[in-house]
Amino acid sequence: MRERIPVVVQRNSRGRRVAARGLWTGAELVVTLGVVLLLLVVHQLWWTNRQARAGAEHQVRALQREWGEERGGAVGGDPEGGSDESGDSGEPRRSGGRSAGSGTAHSAPRWDQAYAVIRIPRLGLVAPVAQGVSKSGVLDKGYVGHYPRTAQPGRAGNFALAGHRNTHGEPFRYINRLRRGDRIDVETRDAVYTYTVDRTLARTSARDSGVIAAVPRSNVKPYAGYAEAGSYVTLTTCTPEFTSRYRLVVWGKLMDVRSR
Repeated sequence: MRERIPVVVQRNSRGRRVAARGLWTGAELVVTLGVVLLLLVVHQLWWTNRQARAGAEHQVRALQREWGEERGGAVGGDPEGGSDESGDSGEPRRSGGRSAGSGTAHSAPRWDQAYAVIRIPRLGLVAPVAQGVSKSGVLDKGYVGHYPRTAQPGRAGNFALAGHRNTHGEPFRYINRLRRGDRIDVETRDAVYTYTVDRTLARTSARDSGVIAAVPRSNVKPYAGYAEAGSYVTLTTCTPEFTSRYRLVVWGKLMDVRSR
C-alpha cells in the first residue's frame, strides 16, 4: 500500500493584503461619494432656499422703502393687498382715478430689475417680481420672473410669470394648491393690482407657448384657456416636483386696481 504524502498549500498572504487594501479603498471612495452627494442635496434643498429667500425678502423691503420715500413716507401697502371695492361683475374695480392698464410715468424695467411685489395670501407668499426669466439673474435669486413681451401688471393682455417650484427660494412651490377665487396681488410703484384665480392647467408641455399668449390658451390642450381678450395673470412652474419635464399653469383675471 502506497503511503500518501500530505500536500501543504501555503496561502498568498501578500495577495490577501492587497485585496483587503483594495476593498478598504473602495469603501472609502463610496463613503466619500455618499458624503459629497449628501452635501450637494443639502446645498440644493436647504442652502439655496435659505440664501434666495433672504435675498428676496431684502429686495421686497428695498422696493417698499423706495416707493415709500417717493410717496412721502407711506411705506408699502396693505400686506393682504385687499380692497373692499371689488364686485362680482367680472370687471375690475378702480379707485384713485387710475384705470386698468394705465401707464406709468417711470421707464420700463431694466433686464433682471426687480420692480414689483407679488403676494398670494393663501400661500403666505411675498416675493419680488423682476424683468426676465433668466436663472442666474432672476429665478435663482428667489424672484418671480416676468416673461418678456407679455403685458405688464394691470395692462390689457397677459401678465405672465415664472418661478421655481423647488430650490432657490421656490416661490411657486405650492401654486398647485390655489383654487378658483383665490387672490393674487401685484404691487408696483404706482398701484396695487388684484387678480383672482380663475383656471388651472395641471400639466402641459414645457414648450406650450400658448399659455402665456396675450389671450392665454394651451396649444397642447386647446380646451384649457380663454377665447376672449382681457387682463390676465399667468403663473407657471415646473411639474412634477424636482423635475422640469412639464409645466403647471395657474390663470387669473384682473378684478381690482388701487392707485397709490
